[in-house]
Amino acid sequence: MSEFSTISSSLAQGAYRSSQELTSQSQPMADMAQETDKPTFSEVLQEAAATAITEAREADGVAQSGLRGEISTQQVVEATMELETTVKMAVSMRDKFVAAYQEVLRMPI
Repeated sequence: MSEFSTISSSLAQGAYRSSQELTSQSQPMADMAQETDKPTFSEVLQEAAATAITEAREADGVAQSGLRGEISTQQVVEATMELETTVKMAVSMRDKFVAAYQEVLRMPI
């Protein structure tokens, strides 16, 4: 227990200086990250959601056309299969987000 209480002030000052240097070095990197034109996580999620909604609407339109007899049954089946894949992916992503949110809630403050 005495090992923890005998930390010299010079070691503490050295650690503090090192942390300041690391912080000052990371600032230019943060500026570089903001300068790139890469999409943010939020933008990627919005795009994925918009794509899923578009695919669902297209599949619904194909199904309606199939009911009216305007397109073949094969096309309806293909659109339905694509919709099923999209829905499975969306549900999987939702489950991952819920699990991550629950994990964050369990973290001690």
